[in-house]
Amino acid sequence: MQTIQDLLSEQVRAAFAAAFPGADLAGLPLAATPAGDEAFGDYQSNGAMAAAKVLRQPPRQVAEQVVRHLPTGDLLAKVEIAGPGFINMTLADDALARHVAAIQDDPHVGLPQSGAGRRLILDYSAPNVAKPMHIAHIRSTVIGDALKRIYRALGYEVLGDNHLGDWGTQFGILIMGYRHFLDKAALAASPVDELQRVYVLSHQRCEEDPAWQDQARAELVKLQAGDPENRALWQTFIDLSLEEFNRIYARLGVSFELIRGESYYNDALPGVVQKLQDLGLVRESEGALVAFLDDEKLPPCIVRKSDGGYNYATTDLATVFSREQEFQPAAILYVTDERQQLHFRQFFAIARKAGVTTPLRHIWFGLMRLPEGLLSTRKGTAIKLDLLLDEAEKRALELVRQASPDMPEAQQQAVARAVGIGAVKYADLSQNPQSAVSFTWEKALAMDGNSAPYLQYAYARIASVLDKHAERFPGHDWRAAPLVLDSPHARRLALRLARYSGAVCAAAAQEKPSLLADALYDLSQAYSSFYQNVPFLKAEAGLRESRVRLCALTAKVLRHGLGLLGIETPDRI
Repeated sequence: MQTIQDLLSEQVRAAFAAAFPGADLAGLPLAATPAGDEAFGDYQSNGAMAAAKVLRQPPRQVAEQVVRHLPTGDLLAKVEIAGPGFINMTLADDALARHVAAIQDDPHVGLPQSGAGRRLILDYSAPNVAKPMHIAHIRSTVIGDALKRIYRALGYEVLGDNHLGDWGTQFGILIMGYRHFLDKAALAASPVDELQRVYVLSHQRCEEDPAWQDQARAELVKLQAGDPENRALWQTFIDLSLEEFNRIYARLGVSFELIRGESYYNDALPGVVQKLQDLGLVRESEGALVAFLDDEKLPPCIVRKSDGGYNYATTDLATVFSREQEFQPAAILYVTDERQQLHFRQFFAIARKAGVTTPLRHIWFGLMRLPEGLLSTRKGTAIKLDLLLDEAEKRALELVRQASPDMPEAQQQAVARAVGIGAVKYADLSQNPQSAVSFTWEKALAMDGNSAPYLQYAYARIASVLDKHAERFPGHDWRAAPLVLDSPHARRLALRLARYSGAVCAAAAQEKPSLLADALYDLSQAYSSFYQNVPFLKAEAGLRESRVRLCALTAKVLRHGLGLLGIETPDRI
C-alpha cells in the first residue's frame, strides 16, 4: 500500500509543477505532512514558503496558484489556505475509511515495501567479553533491535551484527587473573561475574607490581602468536560470555544474524595498514602511523601505534572492508553512544578516502542516567542489566496481581514479564535517541501516561471488546461490516490509523524509534476518547460491527507497532 501521506505529497508536487511549469523546484520541501492542529485540517504543506523564494512571489500568492491544481473529490474533501501561505488539506471521509479498511487484510499493515531488494547491516549492542552487561548497554541494544524491526517491516533485508569486544590488551591481564585468582565454584555459579572479579584483581596487581604487568604482556603476546593454551582460555572466556549475553538477549527478545567480534578481523589488520600506506593516506609520526584529516577539520587518527599495536579505527576499517566485499549492503549503520562521535567521523573519513562507497551512518544516542547521576563502572554505580530486568518484572507482577487477582499464577508471571520488559524498553525508545534518558520506575510503569503498560492495556481492552462481541453476538461478523466514520471520535481514530504507516517511514528515515512511539501513544489516546464517548456493543446492528471493526483495526496497529519496538501485547493485563 502507498501511504496517504505519500499520495498527498505526489498530488502537492504535481500541483506545484502544473502551477509553475518552467520553475526548477527540485529539492524543495513540497511534501504533505500531518497537520499540527486538526482544526486546520488533516495534512498540510508549507511548500509555498520554500517555493516563494525561488519564484520571487509572495507565499500566499504561490499557494493560491497551487491550490487551483489540487483536485478535491475522491481523496480530498477540502483544501484551504491559511496565514502567509499554508496549504491545509482535509481528507474525504470515504477515502479515509477505505484506506483504513484496507489495513485489515494487508500483511504489511499498510506499510510500503520501499526497502525491497536492499540490504542493510546494523551494528549494535557490542558488549565486551568477560564483563557483565549493565544498564548502559540497553540503549544500543533496544534502539538497534527496534530499528532492525522497523527496516524489515519496510521490506529491507537487515543483518544485525553484534561486534563483540573480544580482543585486546585486557586478555593478557585476564589470563593472569584466571590462573591465579579463579574461584571455580564462583565461575560455575556466575561465570561473567567471576571473570570480571579476577580481571579486576589482576589489573590491580599490574598497577602495583611491574613484574606482574610484564608477565601479563607476555601472556598477551603468546595469545596473539597463537599459543594453544592461551587460545583455549581465550575461547573459554568468549563461550562463557556469549552464554550469559544470549540469556539476557533472550529475555529482551533480541537476536542477531552475525556475531563477529574484533578478533574475526585480526588477521586482516596488517593488510589494512599496508593499503592505507599504498594509498598515501597515512604517514609516520613519532613512531606511529597516523592518518591526518586536516581537510575534514578533524584531529589526526592513529592506525598503528608506535609499539606496533592497532586500535579501534584499524579494526573498524578492516570490518567495513570485509562487510562491503561480502554483503554489498545499501548502507551500514552503527548504533553507539554519543561519546564515540569523533571516532566515527574519523573512521568514516578514512574509509571514504580508502575507496568505501557504501553509505556509513553513525546513529548516536545520549547516555542513560539514574536520578542520582550518570551510570559509570568507574564510579561503581553501574547496575547490572539482569538486576534491572528482574526488578521490572517484580514491579510489573504487583501491577498485574492488583489488576487481575483472579488470573492464574503462571499467566500472571507471563504477563508481568511482558509488561516489565516492555516498560524498560519503551522508557528508552519513547525518548529522542539523542537525548539523555533519566529512568524512573514511576514513569516507566505508569498505567495512565506515555508508557508501555498504558499502550499494552489499550490493546488488552480492545481484545476484551472483541471477545464480548463474539460472545454476545455470534454470527455477526465485524470483519465484513462497512467502515463508517459516523462521529468525530471515530474519524479522529481513523486518521491516526491512516498516519501509522507515515510514522513508521519517518522513524526509519530519521532513525528515531521515538517517532513510532509518539504515533502509538497518540493512537491510544484517540482510542481512549473513542471508547469513552461512543457505544460499541449497545449500538444498533451494522453500526455496532463497524465500530467493533474500527476497534479491531486499532488493536492490529497497536500490536504491530509495539512489535516493531520489541514489546509484547498480552490479551489481558
